[in-house]
Amino acid sequence: MSNYFQGEMVILSEMLAAREQRVTLQQALLAKCPQASLLSATLNIPGPVKNTPALEKTFIALVETVRKELKDFFIIETNYFSRKTGLEFFLLAEISPELLKRKMVAIEEKNSQGRLVDLDVLWLKDDKIQSISRQDLGFPARRCLICNQDAKVCGRARTHTIEEMQAKIITIIEQGKE
Repeated sequence: MSNYFQGEMVILSEMLAAREQRVTLQQALLAKCPQASLLSATLNIPGPVKNTPALEKTFIALVETVRKELKDFFIIETNYFSRKTGLEFFLLAEISPELLKRKMVAIEEKNSQGRLVDLDVLWLKDDKIQSISRQDLGFPARRCLICNQDAKVCGRARTHTIEEMQAKIITIIEQGKE
């Protein structure tokens, strides 16, 4: 599947450890500035290879789109990680969670490659991390890249093979270059 998915393979225990590490960092960032909102961005890549130079190039372009969209807001801190388990970007800013999520949904909707990234918005309430979903703001759930049904339903049911999803991701990235 071209150079997009040729790289170091990740096992489940590594993904679970990476998720724990991400939550720990999210908590630490929000603790620094409890009134701020946190954007946690990751690529949504199926299969055992989560990071390659070709995928990173796409992710960096999406991160730049996010930065441009938020240029008028006070950015407290950003962190970027390129790990075997995937690409991660964190942005802590003085912006309401609702406005930040609306801006991220706009990126997901306007940018064809925006469908490949999870743009999660988090904040603290009573010392607990809260998140805001698309549906909380009246937007429809994210659609499957292949069949346009609810992405979570397809994911849970494993409706599509990893190869089908990877082929679609390559198509989306390549079309986004035009």
